[in-house]
Amino acid sequence: MRITSSLLVIFTLVLNSCGIESQPIAYGSDTCHFCSMTIVDKQHGSEWVTDKGKVYKFDSVECLMNNHSQIDQASIALYMCNHYSDPGVLIDAEKAIFLISEGIPSPMGAYLTAFDSRTSAMKAHAEHGGKIYNWTELLIYWEHTYVYDE
Repeated sequence: MRITSSLLVIFTLVLNSCGIESQPIAYGSDTCHFCSMTIVDKQHGSEWVTDKGKVYKFDSVECLMNNHSQIDQASIALYMCNHYSDPGVLIDAEKAIFLISEGIPSPMGAYLTAFDSRTSAMKAHAEHGGKIYNWTELLIYWEHTYVYDE
């Protein structure tokens, strides 16, 4: 009975350690997977996590988007980005609302900012102007607007 209990505990720990989850960004020391800059902006950082649990961090959503077309998108389990109004907090990018506005500079100059809700994005839009996108709309916009060959 004791061996069975021990094996059950070990099996549970192994399964839990294989989970797909985001990691906090270490601002000031992590570097961007796309441009290699040090990630310092807590309002614009982002990351994705592969279906095998590997985390790729970016200094901005635009770097994530620039690298997006160069990967097997089916291998990505999570897309995460910082919520502008709550610096340092990562939110699910596929549920986020994005604002492109010259009134809110972002690290790589695309003026792309993520919000946790349409209400938050609309509030920023009222103050700074620009255009609002959901994740799907942003992917389409980015694909047709920014093309990078490396």
